[in-house]
Amino acid sequence: MMNFAQHIKLYRSLIVCKLKKRSLFNFAFAFGLLCISMVAYPQQKPQPTTLRQKLMNAIDSKKTTDSLYNSLNSMQIKSALIIGYIGTLEALKAKHTWNPYYKLKYLNDAEKSFQKAITEAPHNIEIRFMRYSVEHNVPNFLGYNKNLKADREEIIHQIDKRNYGSADNELVKTIITFLIDSERCTPTENKILNQHLAAL
Repeated sequence: MMNFAQHIKLYRSLIVCKLKKRSLFNFAFAFGLLCISMVAYPQQKPQPTTLRQKLMNAIDSKKTTDSLYNSLNSMQIKSALIIGYIGTLEALKAKHTWNPYYKLKYLNDAEKSFQKAITEAPHNIEIRFMRYSVEHNVPNFLGYNKNLKADREEIIHQIDKRNYGSADNELVKTIITFLIDSERCTPTENKILNQHLAAL
């Protein structure tokens, strides 16, 4: 027969065993709920209007540029528009750095990102506009302005068809105004743009 001390030892061991089983069950249950929630409630995609505002803030802020770039670049699934935003942020990283090597590196990265985005969504005027605005502002001697004509013509073509894609009316107004102010459009293109601007 077991003595009192042996009974106490056995009782304690049973309690520990039950607690371990309960902890294991609780962990399995919690993990299951987590998996279900990840399927039922996937990570929300950032809204374009929110990203546009953050991009505007990033123009004068290296910290915002780096933070937003890291956030978007960490996404496992990136739409063409997100890739376009990443290209814009890479161009801003070039703007914010003083190192000539990194300026060229980030511009090269931006060029690749824009090309990938446009290959995936060739008629998206927002992506085309982002690349156009970057190439318009980069000094000509760097050679990063080879797509200005193609982007301008495609943007105007899609606007004329009222195919705005991801762009809302406010962004379309911004795009049209930017194109006119860039002084790169032909008189005919300016006429088309002004007509659409008046109609918005």
